[in-house]
Amino acid sequence: MQRVTVYIDGFNLYYGLRAKKWQRYLWLDVRRLSENLLLPGQRLATVRYFTARVHFDPSDPFKSQRQDTYLDAIGTLQSVQIHEGFFLPKTVSCANCKATRHTYEEKMTDVNIAVELLCDALDNVFDTAIVMSGDGDLATPVREVISRYPQKNVVVAFPPARHSAGLASAGSACFTIGRDKFRDSQLPSQVIKPDGYVLTRPSSWK
Repeated sequence: MQRVTVYIDGFNLYYGLRAKKWQRYLWLDVRRLSENLLLPGQRLATVRYFTARVHFDPSDPFKSQRQDTYLDAIGTLQSVQIHEGFFLPKTVSCANCKATRHTYEEKMTDVNIAVELLCDALDNVFDTAIVMSGDGDLATPVREVISRYPQKNVVVAFPPARHSAGLASAGSACFTIGRDKFRDSQLPSQVIKPDGYVLTRPSSWK
């Protein structure tokens, strides 16, 4: 059986689903989704999920709580590893009125994906890698893995409403994940942690 490791760009996937107004699919079982992408003769080895913890947002005060609940939920799944980056404060200026506002910029996700992908290739833990992202910055590490390990495949799985021509051309193959895969890969409404705590699907994700 061919070993498959899946690398999920969490925010790229999240905003792709939001762009399609598919909030009902945000309570996503990333292990089941990964298994639903496999071909005959393949088995899932590991799912690596990359994200960063969001800061409190007064316009959406429950955003961080929803994320914490979701990360706790997928943290209960077998063979799923969560890799966290971080957010840095950032000041944005309007080109017209020169007004400024304070926001945050996500850091380390693309670097973390690149490092884990390259290290896993070096350690020979997969035969095929699936990179679930539309971030063109990942084209270089994808291309390098294929160049250095020609016996391995790196397939790009684009989230909905996300695409990069450079990333598509870098991969061994590419496709866009269809709605049916998300519909068929949902967590149960309640997920029980090992300590007995019950995690409930956010009401805005129904």
